[in-house]
Amino acid sequence: MTTTKSAYGLEHHGIRNPDTVYWTLHTPVLYEHAIRRREGRVAHLGPLVVRTGQYTGRSPKDKFVVKEPSSEAHVAWGKVNQPMDEASFDSLHRRLMAYLQARELYVQDCFVGADANYRMAVRVITETAWHSLFARDMFIQATEAELAAFLPEFTVIQAPNFHAIPELDGTNSEVFIAVHFGKRLVIIGGTQYAGEIKKSIFSAMNYLLPFRNVLPMHCSANYGNGPDDVAIFFGLSGTGKTTLSTDPARTLIGDDEHGWSDSGVFNMEGGCYAKTIRLSASAEPDIYEATRKFGTILENVGYNPDTGRIDLNDDSLTENTRAAYPISHIPRATRIGLGGHPTNIIMLTADAFGVLPPIAKLTAEQAMYHFLSGYTAKVAGTEKGVTEPQATFSACFGEPFMVLAPIAYAKLLGEKIAQHQVDVWLVNTGWSGGPYGVGKRMNIGHTRAMINAALAGELRNIPTRHDARFNLDVPLSCPGIPGDVLDPRGTWRDPAAYDAQAQKLAEMFVNNFARFAGQVPVEIAAAGPQPQAVTA
Repeated sequence: MTTTKSAYGLEHHGIRNPDTVYWTLHTPVLYEHAIRRREGRVAHLGPLVVRTGQYTGRSPKDKFVVKEPSSEAHVAWGKVNQPMDEASFDSLHRRLMAYLQARELYVQDCFVGADANYRMAVRVITETAWHSLFARDMFIQATEAELAAFLPEFTVIQAPNFHAIPELDGTNSEVFIAVHFGKRLVIIGGTQYAGEIKKSIFSAMNYLLPFRNVLPMHCSANYGNGPDDVAIFFGLSGTGKTTLSTDPARTLIGDDEHGWSDSGVFNMEGGCYAKTIRLSASAEPDIYEATRKFGTILENVGYNPDTGRIDLNDDSLTENTRAAYPISHIPRATRIGLGGHPTNIIMLTADAFGVLPPIAKLTAEQAMYHFLSGYTAKVAGTEKGVTEPQATFSACFGEPFMVLAPIAYAKLLGEKIAQHQVDVWLVNTGWSGGPYGVGKRMNIGHTRAMINAALAGELRNIPTRHDARFNLDVPLSCPGIPGDVLDPRGTWRDPAAYDAQAQKLAEMFVNNFARFAGQVPVEIAAAGPQPQAVTA
């Protein structure tokens, strides 16, 4: 039995003899299915609350890329892109196809890429209704006319209740995310975490777009006085990328994944996937309101079954609580997902060591250095075994999703910055007055004020001081910001302790960047921190 069926049936994906197949159901119907199947609960005001079980975040050690002729020479093989041989993939795929027989399945036919010149038709096949709703929220919905002639260019088959057998499949656990670029296919199993669906398609676009001279970016984007006043925000999880780009005074293009083509910036998605832990109604009003709307999925968010109310401060299941919602839930978001070329790039870092300046203007060479470094810091308590701040370097601010070598993306970025004369800023949203546990998190109001000043051009002619250790030029003043905020050393009670911590982080930068030795021009390698320039 099937509902309205696509002309391009599931048999083309190797799926035979399923039970009911539900084709591109709309949001209210998917709600009904999810409730009927006990996949989630409806909370006060309408969001759907779900649990992802054991896995409350991505499983990077369980992601594989199939080593096959069409892509083998292009993939940057290693810890990020772990190889899987074709025989293992085919065996795992056959068992998955057998598992899906006689099961209800949900299909969402949709698109990734708001620019029609670069968009890709994506089919997401799931065994649960709420994951189908996630795909509907996150990707760009197809019209009825487009559905009538839909032909998928990439397919995701996700079956959380099907598990790999490591001894048989060569996986590291029962979880697997396996990408086969030759077959344009992703298979996912063993995990309920919906983010694997989104990130697998992002990885596919990261592989395909550079061959068309388009830079795929793990960033958010917005614009101010018209679509040619674009700012993009690079940053790893926890740096404030989604929060800072969702600004009531600016129009949101998208919160996480974009392409930069010869025409400008385009959103890859049709929705947002925001962290919600301790979300503030005053500091993040638009995202806060989105967590209370029909159509939003709340993953692992605190929920009272007696009252139906949610608790965004509840971290009992995970710090990585999430909300997935259509971008239309944000009042000032463009529905077309397009903007011009960026005039400003903001590189966000949450420095838990408390030593980086809150804002600094970067040269083109420094921009390349910090893009390749992709620095932020984990804080104590967020992961098992993390008892003090730990530096994290993720090239391109999203290395786990980059299939090509980081240099390939950095080269494209450098060319586009030079061509469009983009201003680049490094902004620290981390700690001030000491490291995590001693100092305090940067005031979000101050951070917004500094970013707004940068975007308005108010910092271009402000005198700067040169931080020799971090090799950064820091504004001496900023409208609306107390002067002492701009000098991280001055916020510490013990300047000598600051010097020791700063020297430690600067050396971490140098040690990490050694991986790119010989791959970048000497002026880029010299644009980063210079710990030898300062005697601690």
